[in-house]
Amino acid sequence: MTTTESPDASESHADHAERTIRAGILSGAYPPGARLRERELSEALGFSRIPVREALTRLTGEGLVVISPRRGASVRNLSLRDVAELFDLRLSLEVFAARRAAEACAAGRGGDRLRALMEAAEDATRRGDVHEIPAANTALHAEIVAMTGNRLLQDALQPSLGLVQWLFTLTGGLDPRVQCTEHQDICAAIYAGKPDLADALAYAHIERGRGPSLAALAEVLPAE
Repeated sequence: MTTTESPDASESHADHAERTIRAGILSGAYPPGARLRERELSEALGFSRIPVREALTRLTGEGLVVISPRRGASVRNLSLRDVAELFDLRLSLEVFAARRAAEACAAGRGGDRLRALMEAAEDATRRGDVHEIPAANTALHAEIVAMTGNRLLQDALQPSLGLVQWLFTLTGGLDPRVQCTEHQDICAAIYAGKPDLADALAYAHIERGRGPSLAALAEVLPAE
């Protein structure tokens, strides 16, 4: 993928490379299994290979890129099994996070950033921005985890955030308004400091998305 976009003034070359490569993966410009050659990427981006290498390393931490000693970097291959396992992981950790986030709000801690991110997700949904909706929804889920203050939980979920955004992008054909409404309900329970309700709504939200997501992806992803 060739890009002529310049980095923002406040953005380092590594940040710009990370954002650009991630966008290429999520858009399908770099399909699963595609090689990500440092030389070609650095030429397309217009700067040295060092920030490109750093960006690729960061993206391995999000689960989007794999690096092997002989083959170098490539886009992760994604299967229906991966998606099913991702839903299992989210049910185990994100539901717990919603409960803890509600407890934090009940104790008077946090909530302002979550409100801002929910507003951003609502705005993206109203505009039907197919690129911004997955990013906004992923940021919303990440903030709920951050609100727990549990560093081990954040470390456990960090490698899956890229996969979550990839999942949201691949299933962009599903009605984003449904997701937005469910997110609003979860956030309202968190703001109100209602752990049991936040837990139940988060569980229902994730489980409700499993079937439609797997069905939508069955035509484009291998089983294993």
